Amino acid sequence: MSFAHLHVHTEFSLLDGSNKIKEYVSRVKELGMNSAAITDHGVMYGVIDFYREAKKQGINPILGCEVYVAPNSRFDREITGGDDRYYHLVLLAENEEGYANLTKIVSKGFVEGYYYKPRVDKELLRKYHKGIIALSACLAGEVARFLTKGLYEEAKKTALEYQEIFGEGNFFLELQDHGIPEQGLVNQQLFKMSEETGIELVATNDIHYTYAEDAKPHDILLCIQTGKKLSDENRMRYDGGQYYVKSEEEMLRLFPYAKQALENTQKIADRCHVEIEFGVTKLPKFDVPEGFTSWEYLNKLCFDGLKRRYGEDPDLALVERLNYELGVIKSMGYVDYFLIVWDFIHFAKSNGIMVGPGRGSAAGSIVAYTLAITNIDPIRYQLLFERFLNPERVSMPDIDVDFCFERRQEVIDYVVRKYGKDRVVQIVTFGTLQARGVLRDVGRVMDLPYAFVDSIAKMIPKELNITLDKSLKMNHELKKLYDEDPQVKELIDMSKRLEGLPRHTSMHAAGVVISQKDVDEYVPLALGADNNVVTQFTMTTLEELGLLKMDFLGLRTLTVIQDAIRLVEKSTGVKLVTEELNYNDKAV
Repeated sequence: MSFAHLHVHTEFSLLDGSNKIKEYVSRVKELGMNSAAITDHGVMYGVIDFYREAKKQGINPILGCEVYVAPNSRFDREITGGDDRYYHLVLLAENEEGYANLTKIVSKGFVEGYYYKPRVDKELLRKYHKGIIALSACLAGEVARFLTKGLYEEAKKTALEYQEIFGEGNFFLELQDHGIPEQGLVNQQLFKMSEETGIELVATNDIHYTYAEDAKPHDILLCIQTGKKLSDENRMRYDGGQYYVKSEEEMLRLFPYAKQALENTQKIADRCHVEIEFGVTKLPKFDVPEGFTSWEYLNKLCFDGLKRRYGEDPDLALVERLNYELGVIKSMGYVDYFLIVWDFIHFAKSNGIMVGPGRGSAAGSIVAYTLAITNIDPIRYQLLFERFLNPERVSMPDIDVDFCFERRQEVIDYVVRKYGKDRVVQIVTFGTLQARGVLRDVGRVMDLPYAFVDSIAKMIPKELNITLDKSLKMNHELKKLYDEDPQVKELIDMSKRLEGLPRHTSMHAAGVVISQKDVDEYVPLALGADNNVVTQFTMTTLEELGLLKMDFLGLRTLTVIQDAIRLVEKSTGVKLVTEELNYNDKAV
């Protein structure tokens, strides 16, 4: 017999899962399994990280999500509260079509159905059901809810409806046993239902942490989420300590009467194979004037700019440099990229919006200089184009553009109007539980005296990306306390298990993705601050997936750079060579 975990919450079930992806995949491999799933609550934040890690460790990644299904329409906000506000349902992508449909479902759950949670409905499931395998989920699933209320016929009718939506053989009744009395009653009814309907059973463990000993740190995480303390009686908790990555043997001991349901997990896993495409650009097409191709128009703009920058009869070496760079840009498929960037910078300058002079490796490009994307002469300062774009190192160009902080949104609005609101979306970022912060959070949950926790937190060195392990090595006083004081040891040990977990999402201050098609054709969407639509993947991941991401930064950033230059010059006594900062050809 073989077994695969199909109901799994990772660190990206924010403040609900402490199951770190790398540890999870390593544990699955250690237990001898060949496949594993990710099914976070209502989101797909972690699917690419999980996919990469699973592939790296030789595990077949099953990409999924435990969605929230509205009892009626996803648009309905006047509904019953409490447990009947939504139902859980596990969806697994069987193939690329299923992954694309899952992306659509999850995105619309946020954009169209958000009400306390990102909710979908059966209309969406019918529309995007192809390539998806569904499981009836936990006690919060619709079938289980009816069964716990003693409504067997309603539960059976619901199960048959889901089978009709997803197709015969694509919907399974889910058995779980975490020591909860209701699960035993539900499982008995599910066996009966399976015999009467022919819908097969599948046995899962509702994973929220990696190891059995992670039960307490996970309990602390739930308290951080809900603002409670461990000593509080009436609070959210996962009793019994059974929500970890169990071995096949443990699952067999738990379900000796349901071997077929265990074997079905591997059968489902063997059906699920999704290949994610990396490094293939998905740039939008830039609309050029009639009579031009994109390539011809870029050449015209660049050679016009060459004369404007260097005079009517530019030196032959400049022409050769420009032709070389243009050739590289064409061969790498980035012609439209440069036209897109030129266009919104041109819009900004034409409307009196201050634009920065350019910084980073883009300053090494004479194409960027002739297009007035940058105002720093790469020839004068002998800057290398290859640091910016190199055919031997395939990666998207990265041009950071500074706009007037107060009017930056006008530029973003222009891009939205030009390419469409469904093709221009801002980008998510994640706040994480860092060393000092997690110590303070855990100390509060454990109800330790504030002064005591504060004294420990202040022993963490003030270094970027410092970790608790590194702090123990660097601060001998902290290490001594850790070794000798059991209370300090427990505080730090609990904190270490939670350190690095994503705590919340926010919207990237400047990041925008511009897509060839609607963004949810490529990546899942969520809601950010002020109900703005954001991608569920970070800027780095979007770039790896071949999507065009731009940094629309505020001019305040330039002030920081200028201050940094002055500090370096003052402390070292070395004068740094910098181009005069000009905005729209006017010195500021």
